[in-house]
Amino acid sequence: MKKTILSLLLCCLVATVMAQSPSIQRVNPSNWWVGMKNPSLQLLVYGKNIKGADVKIDYAGVSLEKVHTVENPNYLFLDLKIAPTTQAGKFNIELTKTIQIQKGKKKVVDQIVKLSQPFELKIRDKKPQEINAKDFIYLILPDRFANGDPSNDKFADMADPESDRKNPFLRHGGDLKGITNHLDYFKELGATALWLNPVIENNQPQTNEGGAMRSAYHGYGFTDQYNVDRRLGGNAAYLELVTEAHKKGLKIIQDAVYNHVGINHWILKDMPSKDWLNQWDTYTNTSYRDEPVVDITHGNQADFKVQQNGWFVPFLPDLNHKNEFVANYLIQHALWTVEYFGIDGWRVDTYQYNDLAFMNRCNSALLDEYPNMFITGENSVQSIVSQAYFTRNNLNVPFKSNLPSPNDFVLYYAINDALNQNFDWGRGFNRIYSVLASDALYENPDLNMTFVDNHDQDRYFSVIGEDMNKYKLGLGFLLTTRGTPHLYYGTEILMKNFKNPSDAEVRQDFPGGWPDDKENKFLATQRTPKENEAFNFVKNLAHYRQGSSALQTGKLTQFLPQDGIYVYFRHDTNQSIMVIMSQNKDEKTLNTARFEERLKGFSTGKDIISGTTVSNLKEVKVSPMSIQVIELGH
Repeated sequence: MKKTILSLLLCCLVATVMAQSPSIQRVNPSNWWVGMKNPSLQLLVYGKNIKGADVKIDYAGVSLEKVHTVENPNYLFLDLKIAPTTQAGKFNIELTKTIQIQKGKKKVVDQIVKLSQPFELKIRDKKPQEINAKDFIYLILPDRFANGDPSNDKFADMADPESDRKNPFLRHGGDLKGITNHLDYFKELGATALWLNPVIENNQPQTNEGGAMRSAYHGYGFTDQYNVDRRLGGNAAYLELVTEAHKKGLKIIQDAVYNHVGINHWILKDMPSKDWLNQWDTYTNTSYRDEPVVDITHGNQADFKVQQNGWFVPFLPDLNHKNEFVANYLIQHALWTVEYFGIDGWRVDTYQYNDLAFMNRCNSALLDEYPNMFITGENSVQSIVSQAYFTRNNLNVPFKSNLPSPNDFVLYYAINDALNQNFDWGRGFNRIYSVLASDALYENPDLNMTFVDNHDQDRYFSVIGEDMNKYKLGLGFLLTTRGTPHLYYGTEILMKNFKNPSDAEVRQDFPGGWPDDKENKFLATQRTPKENEAFNFVKNLAHYRQGSSALQTGKLTQFLPQDGIYVYFRHDTNQSIMVIMSQNKDEKTLNTARFEERLKGFSTGKDIISGTTVSNLKEVKVSPMSIQVIELGH
């Protein structure tokens, strides 16, 4: 009996010591680089009971400027300065802390605990490639595109351990290896860059949405910024994809989420401080309205605060960007990602809901290191003024955004409206004309990322009533107008559906991406004649665009649509292209006299789409519901 009591006492003593003993569990960023233009680096150190520890770093060129403590004793934030002459190498972050140990009933003794955490400074070897209006971007939802490694479809130790292709709301097993396996497909289509919906770890539990349990297969609820999701193949698979894509001449755009994290994020399980998140007395959702931010004349602070600090949804906690440690954590992760993986550009999710001053800081940090980096922001707005407000603009407003590119939702809505409306005052092609007529509001509208559908919208082919003539009009316009176009996966093979009953309907698996698929739409031999017609239309125009300076960077001159016909020109000193779009039900003869300022000096042309010669530029036959892309000649 005495032995048992003694054993229990010893166990309690050990438990007391262990509860007090400090430890280090992680350091973020997980490494850094010498030669960065910004010499400052802030390390987040997480462990147990490390508050009050003495910190020492002994490495030539690296100085520890300040140690920050916060409410939670399990965190330290270390401000380092890395001199320009610092050499790459490894060093240890040394923590020393004196803790008190109870010995017996009254005696307390001090014990010195020393901890050592390795850290590495590497040589910079990544050079992001510039993405701009010369590119044609292909958007991929990794879980729904192709399964290259079935062994990583699901893991029993993750919060969502399921994978079932029969269930539209669960994960389907698509991964980065599947994308790598189809790089030649993108090249064949004429794409020059790939934008992937988020690849970062989403170790989220399933959530009840609309009465159905749904997984976070879309990727927008991060749980650890420094790890690519295991179900996509992890960091190694992402490195392989970026490397192999670059070898093929393809660039990579990563989807960034700064506004929120997943409810299962490791930091939220033991937050550094309460103000790591935007907190409310009762749950407060964002209004999803952009006007309270843009309305600098009549707006109010209450609506502004709800729009900016309200949560996107209950299971995506809203980050407080005014907390300097949060801001630094997110900014440094963005820089780390470019250097570690070698990505070429960013698409920022839910841009308008972020603290805008923070976003300017984040954009500046990236652009200071990579001056030509493509950064485009998602603002699902319908007002041209709102869209311009959130990007580099020519507006006379107190806050000036430094975002290089918006996702051009205003033009997206105009394209789809135009194709579904009868031609009239302000309707049909006049919708497109009016939107482009306001381009003076943007600093550089050529960087606007243009599209006809994406992962959050109804599929383009369904929106236009599965009409092939409209299909060619919209895609022809996308590839010949100003801006940096992107195509949602499957649009080139006529994938369709509306978001009814959910987004899953427009995020179906690409046919042929799984070994047991009955049809493989990556192959022309297994596509229907209609699917090949669509694929080849996009392919031929995309490849022509790659060699056309006018379509890539030329000036856009548009003429007022008349009689159901919209005419615009793309031109530079090397090339002039005339685009004629008709939404008439009958053939028309277009008298081109009013286009003389752009046609002067040209006597002939070649229709790039049909391959036919246009010998009479004074009167052009225009087929119903058609598009002609005419390269002008003398």
